[in-house]
Amino acid sequence: MTFIAAELADHFSEATIIKQVRDLEGEIFREVAGRRTFRFILNEKAYFAKLHLGVGWKEILKNLFQLRLPVLGAANEWRAILRLKELNLETMTAVAYASEGMNPARVRSCLITESLEHTISLEELVLANSCTIALKRSLLQRVGAIAKTLHQNGVNHRDFYLCHFLLPAASISAAEVSHLYLIDLHRAQIRMGHAPKRWREKDIAGLLFSAADAGLTRTDLVRFLKAYCGLDIRRCLSEDPAFWRAVVARAVRLYQKDHGADSSFLQQLAARL
Repeated sequence: MTFIAAELADHFSEATIIKQVRDLEGEIFREVAGRRTFRFILNEKAYFAKLHLGVGWKEILKNLFQLRLPVLGAANEWRAILRLKELNLETMTAVAYASEGMNPARVRSCLITESLEHTISLEELVLANSCTIALKRSLLQRVGAIAKTLHQNGVNHRDFYLCHFLLPAASISAAEVSHLYLIDLHRAQIRMGHAPKRWREKDIAGLLFSAADAGLTRTDLVRFLKAYCGLDIRRCLSEDPAFWRAVVARAVRLYQKDHGADSSFLQQLAARL
């Protein structure tokens, strides 16, 4: 399948778009075996391109042995973007997509999205310590609502960290979130019904881990849980206490692995559950 939006129709051909993207030059943001992500300018407009040139059988087998479905190319992110749009969640806007090849180890594909310019990630916002109390409250509610919508509709992100939420830089001094974009969907899973408990646990734990040094208070957690569960904190925690203990325990392990130390915030939280 190939899709090219009208704004790029004069610059890319359906028959050769993958080769054309491969030949593009731009600012490289990530480059690993068989995959490259870069930013480029076309007609004075910024875009991001993700180019996949095949993961190889070694990577496929490694994932299968770990009981994980391998991500074979850009198709996964393409489908995830479309699904989030259906759910009225803000994310990247895809303007081109193509995939070719039948051998799963050698599928070649590409995805081009409009660049979300003049934005700041929530991770950067936390590090800058420049978030107003009003905006912080609004963000907690919005992030909780996004997580709820994803999980209730069978989507889990798998890299659900603050760095993958982008806020317009102009909103930093605002009292309320007007737009919040969820990005980096290449590992997202989509299914019918609710997301399974293990994947919901992984997403929320990742979010909690990445917010461990954000100076969260009990009131902040109550606000998030209210948005995510749709219940007051007592009912939310009492309906499935094992789930929340598992979430915090996973967040603790992530923090220890990443920082080589414990988080006092997470340790205190674990002791209360």
